[in-house]
Amino acid sequence: MDDLVEVSVPCGHGCETALLPACRLNGVYRSQLPEPAPDPSACVRDALDAPIGAPPLEQLACGKRNAVIITSDHTRPVPSRIIMPQILERLRRGNPNIEITILVATGFHRPTTREELVAKLGEEIVLREKIVIHDGADQSMLVKLGVLPSGGELIVNRLAAETELLVAEGFIEPHFFAGFSGGRKSVLPGVAARRTVLANHCSEFIRSPFARTGVLEKNPIHRDMLFAAEKANLAFIVNVVIDGEKRIVRAFAGERQKAHESGCAYLRSLCGISVPASDIVVTGNGGYPLDQNVYQAVKGMTAAEAACRPGGVIVICAACNDGHGGEAFYRNLAEAATPRELLDRVAAVPRDRTEPDQWEFQILARILEHHTVIVVTRECSHKMLNEMHLHAASTLAEALGEATRLVGKSARVAVIPDGVSVIVEKIQPMEK
Repeated sequence: MDDLVEVSVPCGHGCETALLPACRLNGVYRSQLPEPAPDPSACVRDALDAPIGAPPLEQLACGKRNAVIITSDHTRPVPSRIIMPQILERLRRGNPNIEITILVATGFHRPTTREELVAKLGEEIVLREKIVIHDGADQSMLVKLGVLPSGGELIVNRLAAETELLVAEGFIEPHFFAGFSGGRKSVLPGVAARRTVLANHCSEFIRSPFARTGVLEKNPIHRDMLFAAEKANLAFIVNVVIDGEKRIVRAFAGERQKAHESGCAYLRSLCGISVPASDIVVTGNGGYPLDQNVYQAVKGMTAAEAACRPGGVIVICAACNDGHGGEAFYRNLAEAATPRELLDRVAAVPRDRTEPDQWEFQILARILEHHTVIVVTRECSHKMLNEMHLHAASTLAEALGEATRLVGKSARVAVIPDGVSVIVEKIQPMEK
């Protein structure tokens, strides 16, 4: 009898586990982030004391009448309670009279509620500071700054464009089409107009082989974002790298591009994994809160896509308790006869006609054209998943059984427990 090994993948607030013959397991692949900083506040303070490529915040604040700090919204696990007080203190240390506005970067998301602001920033900051929620559809909030390299209009929040000092906080993680999060993304998509975001996320750019996890060079989406940050005059960033428990591992502060590139290089050295091209790849979205819907789960699927051989099976453990995550996302997939039909239709959409959520259903259709995808969930309608050309299972064991039935009893399996935390390099398959 074959020896069995237990594999475990975060899902919702818990984990999905299953037993697998050891002879079929190619390996379990994780990022190699170190232990979190023993004192996260000191970690941020040290970064602010020695900024990369820029003067200290205190010096930048001197002589400025006002400053805007871009903060991520409720959908991003940025530890703002630790970062924001230090940014505020440094600005006022350099200039006690500076007028500060905190601008919440909602991008394409719904407005952040007061309760979510308190959870993110703390009651004291919410009560004391001036906070504005960005709305990319409110023309009164927006101003045009030019034309992106892609040809789309660059329209951003007026507060960000007209302040004398623009600062941003955020976090850096692998991103499935921008290469990495953080840095320039605070401006685009963070505080940009909706039509600017749509132009940047067009089908042509999403199709680019350079619009992939961990790739910045030649990435057309990244190029637009850099341009937007430059035109908005983003002067200083404070970005952190966090672990799976959302704890600060390392902080980077300074000039928008140099500090961000330093953080990306650090993360790339720890998150890069080499995975044999596998018949079945099991992954997840890191559990709650990033696996609450199918829309977000696509991010984890892209890690499995990079490791799975053509015709193989991707198994993703994602609670999806909020369902599909977007009506347009669901409808476009459900109404398409095949993933290829959807891809052909999207390819014909001009940059200036990009639809909301188009990039997400385009990427999922790309994955589905070459792979069967099984979603492991007990909290989401299996019927709805089937309508979206996805398969569904209630347990990881059930999903692995179905995957084995599809590709054979000798199928080799790779396990990537947290697909959103890694940068996958596929290597030649192992011998069976």
